[in-house]
This record gives sequence, C-alpha cells and structure tokens, in this order.
Amino acid sequence: MASSEPVTNSPVDIDKLVTQLRHKEGSWVEWGKACQALQKAGLKPQEIFEQTGFEPPQQNQVMVGAQVYDSIVAAEASTMVQSHFAQRGSDILYELRILTQRDRARAAELALQQGLDADTIKDAAKALKEYAYLKEPPPGFSDSAGDAVAYTYWKLARQQSDLAARSRLIAQALRFASSDSARQQVESLLTDLTVVKSRPAPTLPTYRIETDAELPLIIPLVGQLPLSVKDLKAVPVIVPEDPFGAVKADGPAAWVPIPGWQVVLQAADPVAMLAKPAQLPNVQNPDNPETVLLVCDRAQRDWDADSYFITEQGGTVTVEWLPEPSDRPLLGRLLVVMRPKRILDENYTRELMQFDD
Repeated sequence: MASSEPVTNSPVDIDKLVTQLRHKEGSWVEWGKACQALQKAGLKPQEIFEQTGFEPPQQNQVMVGAQVYDSIVAAEASTMVQSHFAQRGSDILYELRILTQRDRARAAELALQQGLDADTIKDAAKALKEYAYLKEPPPGFSDSAGDAVAYTYWKLARQQSDLAARSRLIAQALRFASSDSARQQVESLLTDLTVVKSRPAPTLPTYRIETDAELPLIIPLVGQLPLSVKDLKAVPVIVPEDPFGAVKADGPAAWVPIPGWQVVLQAADPVAMLAKPAQLPNVQNPDNPETVLLVCDRAQRDWDADSYFITEQGGTVTVEWLPEPSDRPLLGRLLVVMRPKRILDENYTRELMQFDD
C-alpha cells in the first residue's frame, strides 16, 4: 500500500494510519508498514500504543515481520507460503530476521510444511544460520533447509550422554531430515552410542566500570596557541550522553570515553558500537535492558576459535562466534563488552563538596 510507506517530500497521513491500526484494517503486513511509517514520521512507540492499542513489542514484531515478508516475496517463495504468511505468522517471520533473504524463504517454507511454532522456528533459524557458515554440507547432509536443521540436532545428539535426551534430539533430527542420506546419518546414532564432546563457547569478555577513575572526561581540542577568538568559538558545545558519556559534534564524528585497559591500548584500529545484550551470542541474561559498549579491533581479522568477531549478516554488523574456520569475511575481533558503571546516587557525584554534620 502506497499510503503505508513514508515518501520523501510527501507528508504521511498520520490520522489515516492511526485509524487503520486502531480498527485493525488490512493485513498484519500492512499494520507493520503503518507502524514503521508512523515511527519515521516522528511518533514514538508509546504514542502509537496510546492511539492505536498496539503495544511497543507488538509494533516491533509486525514491523520486522513485514520486512521479512517482503524479503521472502522478493526471494520468490512459493505462492502457498506467500499467501499463508500474508494473513498470519508475524511471530514466525520475526524469528527469521537473522537469516539471509534466501534462507528466510527456505525457513518460511519449512515452517509451513512442519507447522512450526515461534519457539521451534527460532531454533531452526539459528541452525540454518550456523549451517550457512560451513564451506560445504557435511557428509550425508544436503543443502536443503530440513537437512540443515537436522544436522544441528544430529550434532547435539552426538554430544549428549543422557540416553533420554539423546533420543529426543534424534527424534527431532529425523523429523527435519529431508534426504535419505541424512536420515541414515541420524539413524546411525541409534546404534552408535559414542559421545563426541563439543568445544564450549568462550566466555564473552565482559567488564563493568566500577570506579570513577575509569570514567575519563572527553573535552574538545581547539588547537595550539596562539589561537583566535574565532577558533575558540568554533568549538561546538558537547553534552555527554548516558550511559557511557558519548559526545557528538556536527557531522558523523562522535567520541566515547574508554578506560585505558591494555587490551584496548594494544588495538591497532579500535572502534566502538552500542548494543543490547539480546544482540550478542551466548548471553546468560538476554532480557537485560541495559546498553553495553562493544570495543572491536578492525585490524584483527584472523580467525581464532577463542574469540568473538564482528561479521556482516544481511548488510548489517553482527557479533558471532565461529567454532570452525569459515569463508565468512571477518570485520574485526571483539575485544571488550563494557557494561556501564552503576550509580546509586547520581546527584551526589555532582555536588562540589560533601560535609559531615
């Protein structure tokens, strides 16, 4: 729908979009595009919720799901798949956001064939993503989406010593295996009880700022004397932004204070990015709402099984652990995941002096 997409130099009909969402007119795909148009027009998720009844998490789900739906259409998914997900399944498509366009279409087809729920397709999407890292399909497994998911369950079953858990994983692998050779590989585990231990994922290099000495102050450098008043006034006012004291100036440049840890000082080309725990792999508490700062060295692009790397996924930057060498280009190594300092009384630190009575 043309009215659902904001067009440059053309005003968005906010009232029309709000009415559409309030009365749930059209498909969920159109709702997602309407939410996105309203947010691009300047409305905050909470404002949209108050006017339409669409809660912020639901807005995010249908917006992302609508983008995934457009991508499976572009990938020429079957008519049956397109027709099905045009009417329902925003929660299913939302879980496919981590995949490439081709794998999104294949995963959507698999979800429809198998009648998968959101939790199961989330695991299947992760399996497809990891399968794509392999240079070629493992022996016995094909390039099909079903075999890709089956391979993950087969691999997990081989690592499981508990017979009941091993049996459940084998059953899942057999459920998804689409080729005869993959089924044979999985069925071989019924008689071969050898346990193959997996390499555990390394611990994320996470630190929390604990002392004020680790919070350096960033100020603009005007230049070297002698300086004119004009030069002095040309320096923009900077206001640190929570939670890490990042500062911005005119243009794309911005700075953030980083403690002088050796791992950072030794970096040849360090860069920083903000992220949420849910955007990182192997996080124990992905629902933690605090923002973390990722410090990466773009110069370190040699694979190492004990490190995390930043890579490209669908045109966006993501953090990955690659347990085995891959053809996937590495953009840099993750050095530090920095958590903000806990401040119990922020106003206390702003007082010039504190006296005891």
